[in-house]
Parts: sequence; structure tokens; C-alpha cells
Amino acid sequence: MNPKRRKWLLQLAGLAGLASAGSATSAQAADTVQRGRPITFPRDHGAHLGARIEWWYATGWLSPGDDSAPRGKVAEVAEVDKVDEVGMAGLQGFQITFFRSRTGLAADVPGRFAPRHILFAHAAVTDLRTDAATGRHRHDQRLLRWSEDPTAATGAASVADAAVHTGNWWLRRQGDLPAGRWQASLPARDFAIELQLTETQPPLLQGDAGFSRKGPQERQASHYYSLPQLQARGRLQSQGAASSGRAWLDHEWSDEILHPEAVGWDWIGMNLFDGSALTAFVLRRADGSALWAGGSFRAGQPGAASRSFEAGEVVWTAGRIWRSPDTGARYPVEWLVSTPAGSFSVRALADAQELDSRGSTGSVYWEGLSELLDASGDRIGLGYLEMTGYAGRLRMS
Repeated sequence: MNPKRRKWLLQLAGLAGLASAGSATSAQAADTVQRGRPITFPRDHGAHLGARIEWWYATGWLSPGDDSAPRGKVAEVAEVDKVDEVGMAGLQGFQITFFRSRTGLAADVPGRFAPRHILFAHAAVTDLRTDAATGRHRHDQRLLRWSEDPTAATGAASVADAAVHTGNWWLRRQGDLPAGRWQASLPARDFAIELQLTETQPPLLQGDAGFSRKGPQERQASHYYSLPQLQARGRLQSQGAASSGRAWLDHEWSDEILHPEAVGWDWIGMNLFDGSALTAFVLRRADGSALWAGGSFRAGQPGAASRSFEAGEVVWTAGRIWRSPDTGARYPVEWLVSTPAGSFSVRALADAQELDSRGSTGSVYWEGLSELLDASGDRIGLGYLEMTGYAGRLRMS
């Protein structure tokens, strides 16, 4: 047997281990997650191939009645984006995520089949038009290996700017702030997502200028920024007129996120109707206690500074529980989230928004369209709630 082919097969079987990866290239070394590394655009919209795990993640909602919304600044469309009780039943929520995971294998193996990275993607739609009580939640996933060839037709991730695809699913970005546009196309099994997301605010650098701690040790961190208050336009099925709404996009890359004691996390990204943006997260131990927490708040006025939350400043208190009939996992679908920016209630707009991604990432999690309420019980925003580790400890591949 050819020695190179034999080595590749050993690597694929996991017998060579991560030591087979060899020394990192200078480009990979530049991707190391470290405090003080400046975040620069458009480069950091692109892939960071030296980081172990990375994802581009967009969530949002479309409303058919929002088609006439002006295309100006956030402050000009704030009242248009506010959804009343009648409009809530017509909302459609969407979630798309493209992941890249560096395997540590085949570093010295030539050819387009060398599995240096795994690319996988998730897509989900929650349609409140079908049943105002439970909604209709559909999801799909993709998985493939990638040799790091930027021209690979089956799947690739660009380094220069955001452009990632797995087969005929893709997400890419064009243009400059404050009018850069992200486009996505994900034709799934029984639905199709076609989106155009237009930037209206500068990137929100999470944590310490984009260095976001995820645990008590410094190495448990990521580089993380958000693009809140994106103007969204598109369709979430193969036919029908385009509609518009709001979206939120996160891009994050890391070498190690989860502390050994962490089993999962809870997270929200909320677009407030006044143009503000709220992020909050907590990493949980097996007994449900908080291991680490954080988040941020940025007011909607142009030029407003963001406020990052310290680990002890964010408290999540679970409310109503929903039990999944498919996995038996019990998810809190109502929360009280206390932050330095105020205390907020988070309520899922449909209980059944669990995603079984064991065919790609190997995990089961809950990701769903939710509303944000202030202390008076008034709805002040919409966004997404994510909960992981309830159907078993989350493992980051």
C-alpha cells in the first residue's frame, strides 16, 4: 500500500490522533484566540482555519405585513418593526448556521479528499401562521469533509470575507459598512430559505473588544462579534412573495469554549424595537448552577457605546418547562434574565422548537423564536433563545 495512503487511512480511523496535525502554519497561528487580538473587517468576517471550531449564525423573523417598511436607518423603522398581537400569529422565524471544525487530521496528505475540516450546516423555520399555539417547526442539516481547498465545489469557507457553502447551501457577504449585505440560500428537504440581510449598525464586539470569556479559565474563550438589527428580506418556503423583518448575525471562533464542568449553555440575542441590542448567556453545570455568564447591551441611538456584562452580573431564572415528546428533554421555555441593563422576561413563541442534529454535530438542542418583555410585561423586542445540554452534555466537535 502506498505509504501516504496508509497514513491517511490511519488518520481517518483516529489512530494517529491530533498529534498528526503537525505544526501550525503562520496563518493558523494568527487565528489563535487571545486577548488583545484586534478584530478587523472584512477579514474577520471570513474563516479562521487555525481555530478548532467556528460558526456563522443568523436568526430572525419575517412578517408578511411588513413589506412596506422603509429601508432607512433603524431609528426610522423602529415603529414599523413593532409587532402587535394580530401580527404575532403571522410571523415566520428562521435560523441558519454554518459550522467549520478543524479535525487535526491529514495535515500532510495531499488531495481534495483529505479531511482537514468538517463543514456542517443547520437550517430551521418556525411558522406561527399554521398554529398560533404551537407553530410548525421544520429543520434540516448538511455535513461534508473539506480539504481546505478554497475552490472546492462541494464545500468551502473563504478566508478574505464571509463566504461559506456546503453543497447548494451557502452564506456570503458583500459591500462595506453600514450597508454591507449578507445573502443566504438553503434549499432544504421540505422548505427553502432565501434571505438578504442588510447591515444597519456597526459590528458589536462582544466581551473585551471581541475576546469573549466562556469560563473561569482564560483559555475558555472565543473571538465573538454580533451584527444586530439587520434588515431582513426574503422567503422561507419555495414559493410565495418575499416579506421583511429583522435579523441578528453572530460569528464566533474558538479553540476551547466549554470548561470540563459545563454541560451546555442558555443564550439570547434580542433586537429591541427601539434599535437596541441585548445579548445574555450562561454556561451551566450538571446540577443546573451557573458556571459562567456574560452578555452585552447597546442602545439604539447612532454611535451608542456597548456595555459588556461581567460574569456575576447576569442571572437566569427558569420559569415554565416544556418536555420534548421526541427526546424527553425538559427545556425552560420562559425565563427571567437579570442584567445590568434591566430585568427581562423571555418567552418562546412556540414550545416545540427542538433540533435533532445528531446527523451532523451529534447534539440535540432547542433554538427558537422568542419575545422579550420588560418589567411591566410589555413586549419590547423579538429574537432567539438557544438552550443546549438538556438532552445530554454538549460536545463541541
